[in-house]
Amino acid sequence: MAKEKIRCGWVGTGKPFYEEYHDTEWGVPSYDDGHHFEFLILEGAQAGLSWETILKKREGYRKAFKGFDAKKVARMTDAQLEKLLDDPGIIRNRLKVFSARKNARVFLDIQKEFGSFSDYIWGFVGGKPIIGKRKTLKNVPACTAESDALSKDLKKRGMSFVGSTIIYAHMQATGLVNDHIESCWRYNACKRR
Repeated sequence: MAKEKIRCGWVGTGKPFYEEYHDTEWGVPSYDDGHHFEFLILEGAQAGLSWETILKKREGYRKAFKGFDAKKVARMTDAQLEKLLDDPGIIRNRLKVFSARKNARVFLDIQKEFGSFSDYIWGFVGGKPIIGKRKTLKNVPACTAESDALSKDLKKRGMSFVGSTIIYAHMQATGLVNDHIESCWRYNACKRR
């Protein structure tokens, strides 16, 4: 009988889509601006909700927000955003929906200033992933000095739904931080990247 993989405790059991996300995406260092923009929208939408809820609606978000194309989202009209408030494929919170356009515009400004959003965001961790070395889920913080600094800068630039806890979740998801528990089978794979 094959030995079962040890995963981070937040994955739970009996949720193949969660296992897939954990095993292939979460914690993998990303340098792709489109991927970072996607997670800014998704993590912002998650505020006050479970990540599982957002992950189940990911395709709805992809459709609603133009394949997570920041240029297209930045050009969305009030009427287009209002229409999304009737879309059951996403979280229909007015502030969150309208923040996507505002955040897209700031995202594009950051790209112009730094050459890419990736260059900008990776600068907050010195250009390489922070290895968490967490023994248990209890050792994983909700935010750090780095997420505090990044959140503060994004807010100063005009983004919303980018509090330190949301930004730390973004950093974990996109691999700026490796917060896989050390006993998790993905810890070393993400560490090597």
